[in-house]
Amino acid sequence: METGGVFDSLLSGVCVVFTLGMFSTGLTDLRHMRMTRSVDSVQFLPFLTTEVNNLGWLSYGALKGDGTLIVVNAVGAVLQTLYISVYLHYCPRKAKVIQTKSTQCLSFSLTIATLLTSASWSLYGFRLRDPYIMVPNLPGIFTSFIRLWLFWKYPQEQDRNYRLLQT
Repeated sequence: METGGVFDSLLSGVCVVFTLGMFSTGLTDLRHMRMTRSVDSVQFLPFLTTEVNNLGWLSYGALKGDGTLIVVNAVGAVLQTLYISVYLHYCPRKAKVIQTKSTQCLSFSLTIATLLTSASWSLYGFRLRDPYIMVPNLPGIFTSFIRLWLFWKYPQEQDRNYRLLQT
């Protein structure tokens, strides 16, 4: 097997592992929502955007015949549908990060998982010279850096103080 083929297989495997890892971060949110019967500290937008993204990539993978894209995005679409359904079941009004100056409603693990996943898929697309894989993942990298900046600007210690004031 040529070196490029080994690297492509390794990169495909990394994309699968990071992506499935990112999808699994929602399991913690799912468990929290079911246990507390609320959506406190759980974000909806990442579930929705990931669902739309999965369905788009699933379609593209089917057209291209790329098994990596098909498997990962089929699993992702099923999980995101589950997360959205549970979220909508327990959803009241939500507060915003900037208004509350709190990152309590942001998931740090999802932010890191999204950064790693988007970066690996962008690299995969770059390696295949496929802008349809590479370019759509660039916003995931960008928004992950924005969320990391929010975690830096509103650190967890500040969140604890905010929660104490609320009680």
